[in-house]
Amino acid sequence: MPEAYIVDAVRTAGGRKGGALKDWHPADMAARILDSLVDRTGIDPAAIDDVVMGCVGQVGEQSFHIGRNAVLASKLPVSVPAVTIDRQCGSSQQSIHFAAQAVMSGTQDVVIAAGVESMTRVPMGSPVTLATQAGLGGPFPKSIQERFGVAMFSQFVGAEMIAEKYQFRREDLDAFALESHRKAARATEEGAFADEIIALPVTGEDGASRLHDRDEGIRPDATLQGIGSVKLLKEGGRISAANASQICDGASGVLVVSEAALKAHGLVPVARIHNLTVTAGDPVIMLEEPIPATRRALERAGLSIADIDLYEVNEAFAPVPLAWLREIEADPDRLNVHGGAIALGHPLGASGAKLMATLTHALKRRGGRWGLQTMCEGGGIANVTIVENLA
Repeated sequence: MPEAYIVDAVRTAGGRKGGALKDWHPADMAARILDSLVDRTGIDPAAIDDVVMGCVGQVGEQSFHIGRNAVLASKLPVSVPAVTIDRQCGSSQQSIHFAAQAVMSGTQDVVIAAGVESMTRVPMGSPVTLATQAGLGGPFPKSIQERFGVAMFSQFVGAEMIAEKYQFRREDLDAFALESHRKAARATEEGAFADEIIALPVTGEDGASRLHDRDEGIRPDATLQGIGSVKLLKEGGRISAANASQICDGASGVLVVSEAALKAHGLVPVARIHNLTVTAGDPVIMLEEPIPATRRALERAGLSIADIDLYEVNEAFAPVPLAWLREIEADPDRLNVHGGAIALGHPLGASGAKLMATLTHALKRRGGRWGLQTMCEGGGIANVTIVENLA
């Protein structure tokens, strides 16, 4: 079977809600990612066969095909097509899968997998909120509600269910959150993100122009006491805003090509895509699916967790990666080595390609061979991607 290669993977620095990236239209933000991949790799933009753009909140500024609008806002020729997809938090990880599948099938040679989400300008849940306000109804018919015994599905409920199932105390979750901030702060100071971040010009509160090139959500001075003082999301629960992912603005992208394209365009790969897996399970607990998905991916890849040098498991809520670590019997020292979404932010549709940028650059920096990425997704779905470092 033909191989699929990653030539480059980039992301913006995360912007906090109402923060540095608040003035960036999401199509323009995504366009900068497309432009940067062309500029950094030297690929002829006319050679790009497709752009696959992940985005969750497809309404307002992110409606009417954000993928195509990003192309039109970029330096790419209008002849480059695009498609916008939604697999909830895994949208741009699925973009990578679709791009790799296109290349491995031989139908395309050069595909950009990308994602974008401005959670400041298009608040989380906007499509449902606006539809409900307009009297257009909600996404779950009675048939689904009756089948699963719930009026709605909630990631917050799912996170509490996981914490309870695995008997994680709030103190366990808060300690994990603190370590995320510490790792992210250390990575930033050591320049670990420098090669993956595309700086965007912004205007500060003082009116001065500057480049946004550092993730805004990191709290270098975070303490266990401070994290523990944050109000719980529900009385008697264990989840707080401090041990959950941060609302974030951002965009990301990965250039995926065939072996023929490597030769034709003189490109140098940084990684080879080794395995693509997606599974689905219980939509109520919802966020536990990375565990069986990882088991299936490792089995199909002919690898064990001991073979994997680094893993990125999205920190949607602290109990998600903690449960994954326990059930997979993975090494915590290889998990999210540069911090995760609790510190760096979770820009929904952009998070999949964002994690791939961090994973591939971290593998190169540390000289590891195998990397694994997974994330929980709305509806009880999980993607897993295994890559081999070639840098």
